[in-house]
Amino acid sequence: MIAQLSGEPVLTGDRWVVLDVHGVGYLVQVTLPALQQITGIRGTVRLFTHMAVREDAITLFGFLHQSELEMFRILIGVSGIGPQIAMNLLSQISIEEFMMAVLNEDEKALTRISGIGTKGAKRLILELRDKMKKIGTMIPIGEAGAGSMVVHDAVSALVSLGFAEKESRDAVSAAARVPGSPTVQGLIRAALVTLKER
Repeated sequence: MIAQLSGEPVLTGDRWVVLDVHGVGYLVQVTLPALQQITGIRGTVRLFTHMAVREDAITLFGFLHQSELEMFRILIGVSGIGPQIAMNLLSQISIEEFMMAVLNEDEKALTRISGIGTKGAKRLILELRDKMKKIGTMIPIGEAGAGSMVVHDAVSALVSLGFAEKESRDAVSAAARVPGSPTVQGLIRAALVTLKER
């Protein structure tokens, strides 16, 4: 199993990159956001990888962040979600947006992703809702942003107070960017200051 690769990107294409690792070129499938970051980089790039082995192919899927790899593995564990659909999802929606869509049972947000229909969206929500609640507390706030459960709880509290969901999410997300380990109460207080200024 190849767990990670560090090398220089020498070729890129439609959601793939070739990393030169000590003279050996590894073809790695990447998400669109990762490809955009990698393109033009001179120097070493590190990718966390998942190796999929089939009878007719061995494919490497690469991610710039460990949290993306973990989400990829969670997604391919859902029945009917293969590696390519998982890569589509991670290319078209951020981890935090996906987590919020699942937690809020927002089928419309999920069906906008190519390869995911209504049945697929329902299945993702059904199978991943509890997992998203658990992993939300384990993803660093800097990586997950609006995806953390602390943020989710703060947004829910503001909505219950009568504030619009989008405004609440924006205010809480801004408050969550402040360094430190925010609490739900701290985020609500900071977000209320922002909301009252509008």
